[in-house]
Amino acid sequence: MIYTLVAFAIIGAVLAFAKPKIEELQDRAIVEQSISIMKEIDSVIKEIGVPGNKRVLDLSIKKGVFKISGGTNELVFEIEGRSEYSEPGKEIADGNLLIKTEKKNEMSVVTITREYGLLDLRYNGNDEDKVLSAASTPYKLTISSEEDGGKIINLLVE
Repeated sequence: MIYTLVAFAIIGAVLAFAKPKIEELQDRAIVEQSISIMKEIDSVIKEIGVPGNKRVLDLSIKKGVFKISGGTNELVFEIEGRSEYSEPGKEIADGNLLIKTEKKNEMSVVTITREYGLLDLRYNGNDEDKVLSAASTPYKLTISSEEDGGKIINLLVE
């Protein structure tokens, strides 16, 4: 009986240490996957150039939120988890992406932002915002190019 209690105590101690580390590694993988998704979306936006062009992407969000901001012409991925992707409070650049980690109690919030200064990003044809949260099935993100005195990129989620 005592051996069983000791074994359970040891298993509990190992799990108390290992579980947060496993969660941290999972969160880091999700952040890296989100960066890849943002780079893929950015690549499609760059290459569709000709008015009338349209591409459809599967957008899988396992954790966090994806924001399309038509008013400020930017895309933002925000993930809360245990992983600190960068030094808290410091913004780092990864190509065209700006990545910032903020501490929130024992958790970290990693924000990945892509600003489009010269392009007019729109959601559903309007300068409005759309927030997509984690879902078990991928979203269908349609990216199309329009010309209206300047470059307009329209995003639509199905």
